[in-house]
Amino acid sequence: MIKNSNIMVANIETGIIGLWDKIWPWLLDHGVKIFLIALAAFAIQRVLIRFTTRVIRAAVVPKEDSSEMEEKMRENTLIRVFKWIINIVVYLIAGLMILQELGVPIGPLLTGAGIVGVAVGFGSQYLVRDIITGFFLIFENHYRIGDEVEFNGTRGIVEDITLRVTTLRDINGTVHTVPHGDITRVSNYSKSYAKVNLDVRVPYSADVEHVIDVINRVGEKLASDPEWEDKILKKPQFLRINDLGDSSVIFKIIGETKPLMQHAVTGELRKRLKKEFDKEGIEMPFPRVVVHQNRS
Repeated sequence: MIKNSNIMVANIETGIIGLWDKIWPWLLDHGVKIFLIALAAFAIQRVLIRFTTRVIRAAVVPKEDSSEMEEKMRENTLIRVFKWIINIVVYLIAGLMILQELGVPIGPLLTGAGIVGVAVGFGSQYLVRDIITGFFLIFENHYRIGDEVEFNGTRGIVEDITLRVTTLRDINGTVHTVPHGDITRVSNYSKSYAKVNLDVRVPYSADVEHVIDVINRVGEKLASDPEWEDKILKKPQFLRINDLGDSSVIFKIIGETKPLMQHAVTGELRKRLKKEFDKEGIEMPFPRVVVHQNRS
């Protein structure tokens, strides 16, 4: 029994040694090459990204009507896209070289029976359309990462851009992935500046000139407040009587803010107007029903 066990152990040891004798030469040859390919790919990717980043920072010429923040956003967007392209190209080439070292024939992958055939079969025309459209959207600077935009009814903050798709996150936190080929119109709410565009309803009983004076005074104080002055480009002020509603007069207030600051400034303006209206005795309107009784 002991003798059989010893024979079994010896056979296992012999098998392991034989297997190691086969693996070791492969590791010394192909294994080292695979490691060097991966290391070289990582190093090349890092060098190309650093070089591209410096070139883009130096090549982007600031426009007269663009702020420093906007130019920074544009640079970051271009850098993000080029990083995506560099990663795909470098790691794709490295992956093919590693497959070749593993003994996988890469020839068919580079012919019509491989990548090209699969791409055409699954509609490469749409992929090409998305990439070409994305190229022009990015390089014509229609929007950048961080901008608030709307595509065909979908509105949100741009979180990511590749050559194929743009990722938006809306006010509810929902993420929308939009292929560039599906974009027919871009509405940018944060390019160069943004607008305060507020309608305020006041009852017909209020004095119009008094209301206008309160609105302008509140806008002036908000624009000079140290906490808000760096966010406001033009102070909010009365523009016109926008409409005569069923139960209220509608006052239009406009102003200008830095990009993406319009929502915060408008919210603060609403709060201050409500407080000031309460102090000045200006009521906020609400629906009223007047009943006429016939006493005859």
